[in-house]
Amino acid sequence: MKKKLGFLALLLVITMLVVSACGSKDEGKSKDSKNASGDEQIELEFWTMQLQPTFTDYINGIIKDFEGENPNIKIKWLDVPAADLSKKILSAVTTNTAPDVVNLNPTFASQLAELDALVNMDEAVSDEDKALYVKGAWEANNINGTTFAIPWYLSTSVTLNNKAIFEEAGLDPEKPATTYEEAAEYAKIIKEKTGKYGYFPSMDLSLVLQHMVMMGADLTNEDGTKAAFNSPEGLYAFEYFTKLYQDGLIPREALTGDQRSTIDMYQAGQVAFFDGSQFIVQVKENAPDLYANTIPSQAITGKSGKKTMSVQNVVVPKQTKHQEAAVKFALFLTNGENQLEFSKLTPILPSNVEALADPYFTEAGDDAEPTDLVRIVSASQLDSAELLVPPMKNYDELRQAMYDAISASMLGEMTPQEALDQAEQEWNDILAK
Repeated sequence: MKKKLGFLALLLVITMLVVSACGSKDEGKSKDSKNASGDEQIELEFWTMQLQPTFTDYINGIIKDFEGENPNIKIKWLDVPAADLSKKILSAVTTNTAPDVVNLNPTFASQLAELDALVNMDEAVSDEDKALYVKGAWEANNINGTTFAIPWYLSTSVTLNNKAIFEEAGLDPEKPATTYEEAAEYAKIIKEKTGKYGYFPSMDLSLVLQHMVMMGADLTNEDGTKAAFNSPEGLYAFEYFTKLYQDGLIPREALTGDQRSTIDMYQAGQVAFFDGSQFIVQVKENAPDLYANTIPSQAITGKSGKKTMSVQNVVVPKQTKHQEAAVKFALFLTNGENQLEFSKLTPILPSNVEALADPYFTEAGDDAEPTDLVRIVSASQLDSAELLVPPMKNYDELRQAMYDAISASMLGEMTPQEALDQAEQEWNDILAK
């Protein structure tokens, strides 16, 4: 399930510079007719990202309910493997065979939006309906002043703390680190007292950018044309992680591995704390004793006070012949009732404020388990959470350039300032394309 719902699973380098994104679908793809009452019969093609078989019954139930309320609309559902979805939708848009509703993340959806391939939801959705979504989630889907998607489900980072290691180090597990400064302090104490690692801050590609934003750095100027992170805050971020790494206070895997390395080391009892709310179910399944000893807490943040939000969305390609019906289905899919049901099947948060008002997200209960506490803590952070790295042109190149630069600093190949200078130059070259 964790692989299926990995909120950072879509990665794509678009090799096409010009895509014909407008126009109608091939006429032969589907034919509309009239039902007995004279209403137009519509078929909508709906694509999701790797939800079968775990959520087959759930999605089929939504489709059945929607078709019951809208007898002239039929939904044809296609579930696509996560690794294939970006290529498949790009190919469909290129060949004028795009589906009517698609589940995409903001990063890739924004690339299609830049090609003017997606319906503008600011125009297609009423103000009343817009108000039903978490503000930060709705704003996550905006590029060049255009909202290109409707938010579906969310997550925020929650720190998982191994109570046993805290106690072994003489630290109070009920007072976990909440700032980068505290995290560094705890990491030093835990390493000295136990020989284990206290903190595992993964630097996996885009996570470097998130760390910098939380530490107060602006990634670009207001119009997104120039790098803005070569600042005291940006230098602090480079110096902070370089010192932790070179002092041996964080694992080498923090730089050279990926997020899977983080959970592997935590489950092995080698790390005291890390941001890993998405892994709590895996901990429960694979390490039940550790799970019982895990205390969830607020995400670690820095000078900005910001916390990261991951967003999954639904978009409507402009090629649809039935925009009104497609938007109607997208709103139905993401309404409060349906999102609440989805959230009870898997550890996600709804983007719908009506669903979030349910006690399920605010009251833990006396017999609460770590999974319950992760949900409560995660939901409580939504007011201060946002998509820290907004949709940007040539995003893959930008995040790779930043990762390469901070790697050079942490490995001692450059000073933090030299590495920051390099990243700034590369970003400005990429942003100028």
